[in-house]
Amino acid sequence: MADIGKILVLHGPNLNLLGLREPQHYGSSTLASINQQLIDLGASQKVSVETFQSNREYEIIERIHATLQDGTDYIVINPAAFTHTSVAIRDALAGVKVPFVEVHLSNVHARETFRHHSYFSDLAIGVICGLGAKGYAYALEFVIDRLKSAK
Repeated sequence: MADIGKILVLHGPNLNLLGLREPQHYGSSTLASINQQLIDLGASQKVSVETFQSNREYEIIERIHATLQDGTDYIVINPAAFTHTSVAIRDALAGVKVPFVEVHLSNVHARETFRHHSYFSDLAIGVICGLGAKGYAYALEFVIDRLKSAK
């Protein structure tokens, strides 16, 4: 299936509660439905899409480190609350040098002040926020286009 490349979609803490938690901010789609849509979109474009969610910072870091060995071409990441707190995940992304797009379901700039700062945005090749679950699909389409133009 991975004729063109491999994309890893990472989901941070509490995103396993999508569909239940604060739908006014995060929408009603579940993480399972978002993941399936992304996998299907990738398959239609001959791109392998792997998804991974964790509430544990170290597991996300370990998964990022694994990209050094598994052929990941791009990462789409919603760091969730780690956006505003995790220098460790930032360092992992900087260390592996796999290009990534940062995604947020809600418009973090229209929310609490502490959500306005991201430890990732300056390293990202793009940032999408406030577009709900479609933000993931837009990010995936963007990196698929980059993969196609590189081949």
